[in-house]
Amino acid sequence: MANTSKIRAAVLGASGYTGADLVRLAARHPAIAITALVAKGHAGQSLAQVFPHLGSLDLPALVTSDEVDWSAVDVVFGGLPHGTAHSEIAKLPDSVKVIDMSADFRLRDAASYAEWYGGEHGAPHLLKGAVYGLTEHYRDAIKGARLVACPGCYPTGVLLALLPLAKAKLITTDDLIIDAKSGVSGAGRTLKQNILFSEAGEGLSPYGIGSHRHLPEIEQELGLAAGSAVTVNFTPHLAPMSRGELCTCYVRLAGQATAPGLRNALVTAYADNPFVHVVAEGVIPATQHVRGSNFCHIGVFADRLQGRAIVVSAIDNLVKGSAGQALQNFNVMHGLDETLGLEQLPLFP
Repeated sequence: MANTSKIRAAVLGASGYTGADLVRLAARHPAIAITALVAKGHAGQSLAQVFPHLGSLDLPALVTSDEVDWSAVDVVFGGLPHGTAHSEIAKLPDSVKVIDMSADFRLRDAASYAEWYGGEHGAPHLLKGAVYGLTEHYRDAIKGARLVACPGCYPTGVLLALLPLAKAKLITTDDLIIDAKSGVSGAGRTLKQNILFSEAGEGLSPYGIGSHRHLPEIEQELGLAAGSAVTVNFTPHLAPMSRGELCTCYVRLAGQATAPGLRNALVTAYADNPFVHVVAEGVIPATQHVRGSNFCHIGVFADRLQGRAIVVSAIDNLVKGSAGQALQNFNVMHGLDETLGLEQLPLFP
């Protein structure tokens, strides 16, 4: 498709946080025409009624999926929760490309999905052809994909920091400790007691200890890079902020590797990648330095413990960790400049 053509896009789950951020970004994308917004619980309402901050956009009203003429859609951005997305995406015609932001197509094995997500996969036949949508590492496969499964926000931050190191055998893969913190928007927009302002504000708490659903996704991709099975110690935390994610990875150096060597390997790996920045030595990545942008900042530090290093990454969980990454994959799939529609700088303070 020529770059001058408008590509007709529909958004599933347009009333959620990731759906709203996708609309915010895509509405100003020069190659996208948003032709359908699907939000079953808000069908019949305008987008402005659900999200007043998007009220200036001239977009179609929210509808159910049954009301969409899918023959008039070229690509679908999926923002539905896990467990719901696979059944809706399975109904779409093969002519429609899909960029899914849920967890339903990230795991390559249906049995693993059932184990971690508590239910059988509704479209196992689609798993084999799904491409893991970490753009920087699967760009070539994404170019020809029909279905792209965007990584979870935690895996995005962790894998961008560690995949080049695991692939280069610079770190051991039997002693990985990941301490991660995310803003409450990562829990979605549905009402949950633990994300009420009075309970999440002015506090910090771990959750999903030893059993978070992003664990198998991280292990799956690190294992593929390392060439052997990987088990990680991963603990996420809920931070009292709306957006942002910080991943602190404690790694054991392999062979003669050093912390400066790790940093050099990351600089080389991401030299031609516009959104991943290995920060200058001594600079500490922080969520407020990437807020509202599609950037990932990575820093490497020597640990005072002999033979260890600390790798820190920061992203905006709704942009690089979801909607922005989806749009980045869209650009790759359609032969467009990878940065198109994603040029906005971080919002600070």
